[in-house]
Amino acid sequence: MNISEEVRPGANRYVSGQGILQDLESYLAPFNKLAIITGEKSFQVFQDFYPKDLNYPVFHYDGSASVENGKKLAKEIGQSDGLLAIGGGRLIDTCKVVAQELNCELIIIPTLVSNCAPYTPVAALYHPDHTFDKVGYLNKVSYLTLVDYDFLLATPHDYFVAGIGDTLAKWYEMEGIVRQVSQEELSASVRLGFASAKEIFKILFADSKAALNDLAEQKVTSAFGQIVDTIIELSGTVGGFAGTYGRMSGAHALHNGLSLCSETHPILHGSKVAYGVLVQLAYTGDTSEIEKLLPFYKENHLPASLAEINLPFDLEKLQAVAKFAASPVESYRLIDSKVTDEKIISAIKDLEALVSKNKG
Repeated sequence: MNISEEVRPGANRYVSGQGILQDLESYLAPFNKLAIITGEKSFQVFQDFYPKDLNYPVFHYDGSASVENGKKLAKEIGQSDGLLAIGGGRLIDTCKVVAQELNCELIIIPTLVSNCAPYTPVAALYHPDHTFDKVGYLNKVSYLTLVDYDFLLATPHDYFVAGIGDTLAKWYEMEGIVRQVSQEELSASVRLGFASAKEIFKILFADSKAALNDLAEQKVTSAFGQIVDTIIELSGTVGGFAGTYGRMSGAHALHNGLSLCSETHPILHGSKVAYGVLVQLAYTGDTSEIEKLLPFYKENHLPASLAEINLPFDLEKLQAVAKFAASPVESYRLIDSKVTDEKIISAIKDLEALVSKNKG
């Protein structure tokens, strides 16, 4: 596999812990002209937590995470030396587009623990109709990401679960690529990314259940902090160091194909990716690994079947999904250069049978 790499480890500055937002004014002080971009729900959650007024103009994104919306917001804002993004993954990815358009610094306050968007210079971008467009590789990384554990206790349960699912994919998607490559072919930075992916896997298995309990009980413990930083920060380092080897393969390709089915739109990104992990393992014949994962999926409320992502077994729809996932521009080819939609459909069928058998 001949892949050239560029190392982009992550945020310029990442600050996490309890009480981080108490010092927000000092973090924003260096900026002369700053604009806030947020969503209505996100900003309400933030205002409910943060007691002070922020005297900056506030702009709202349209929820699509599209290049079109990013460019529109950039025109509305005009000139700015800094953007303050307050929200979840789609909002943050939109703000990355805006910051690039305006050539200004980006400060990120995530309102959810659901993915690594607050840490990476990569954006999952969609068309205005919410179908998948592309992965955008931005020139700028975030200038500052502020992760306040106390604030992030407001994360809804399903989003936290989705974050666990999206982060679990780091190991399986990278391992699916690396298994085909000799160690001698892997650069030092790719090997570091691979080691990070394995450590992430260990942390998730050790602390996910406890962190979900902490969320339910609204308390910050070591387990909660470990999972928050693993989902946001550590997961971002995998692709940052490993590049193409560590960003996505089969699970994300299937997720992108599933965006064609409107029934799956209410299912969160990370949950669909988690389902894609199991399909990928079925594709590569790793049945024993699926059986090891199924209890973890059940314990952490991750979807393991079509029914759990709102899809019936509709062959016509699944063929469209599989055809998209197997296309030359998608990342399934990184685990199988001869991928076909028929092979993906077969893997989906195999997974359905295995899940049904384990339930029985």
